Amino acid sequence: MSFFEIHDPAFATFVMGNAPLKRLATGFDWVEGPVWFGDQNCLLFSDIPNNRILRWSEDGLTTFRQPANYTNGHTRDLQGRLVSCEHGGRRVTRTEWDGTITVIADSFDGKPLNSPNDVIVARDGAIWFTDPHYGIMTDYEGYKSPQELPCQVYRVDPSGRIEAVITDMACPNGLAFSPDESRLYVADTGRMFSKDPQHIKVFDMVAGRPTNGRIFHRIDKGCADGIRVDTDGNLWSSAGDGVHCIAPDGQLMGKILVPETVSNICFGGRAKHRLFITATTSLYSVILNRKGVQWP
Repeated sequence: MSFFEIHDPAFATFVMGNAPLKRLATGFDWVEGPVWFGDQNCLLFSDIPNNRILRWSEDGLTTFRQPANYTNGHTRDLQGRLVSCEHGGRRVTRTEWDGTITVIADSFDGKPLNSPNDVIVARDGAIWFTDPHYGIMTDYEGYKSPQELPCQVYRVDPSGRIEAVITDMACPNGLAFSPDESRLYVADTGRMFSKDPQHIKVFDMVAGRPTNGRIFHRIDKGCADGIRVDTDGNLWSSAGDGVHCIAPDGQLMGKILVPETVSNICFGGRAKHRLFITATTSLYSVILNRKGVQWP
């Protein structure tokens, strides 16, 4: 089990010694935003610089959409439709079952969003997304633009009303709810340009809104980007040296060591215990003895 690093003895029960880390595909420029489609037994993920969404299954790798407006993070809504964050379009969109695109959000207070990065859907159908400035800092075919809004976390209710719900983070990035949605975790990657350690914040959810924000965990290698939770409430985070598993009390339990910088993760597979990992130029997976929280 040389690709595991155990910090808490309990982490040894999370991993399976006969299930190695597998590289499923490679040759990309920067992969992101994995999302599992169990009804189709496939994974979608973004290759951002090449402006495409790819589809992986046991049958191989194909292109799902190209051009793709430089999409980053993805999720599924309660009806199972694809919801995507577009750097190029500076918007959050939904792909309908007939393939048409519906815009969920592209502005706030009359100003264009920065570059939506990661997205989740709550059980009430509300869509939550982060909006750092990384996309508009990058010159994707002339998309480099001035920043008109601060980096914030937004909530779009089922009626389409958008509100800024977290306004005091440097660059909010990955986000995830605890299994019972009593907590919201948000990775702050704004520290990557400073000497401050990278960290994940946690918020208590009160009446559907995040309150009492505080540092939950500091990443010791690289930065936290994409994050997910398992059914026991453990948080799994991307990092510079792999994937870190963090207990509900904020203590590091262990690491899955990956030979490339990890950008994002998601649980999938028929039993929801296969962790898919997007890491710089490659897509990896590993089977765990833990199941991910995933809906629908």
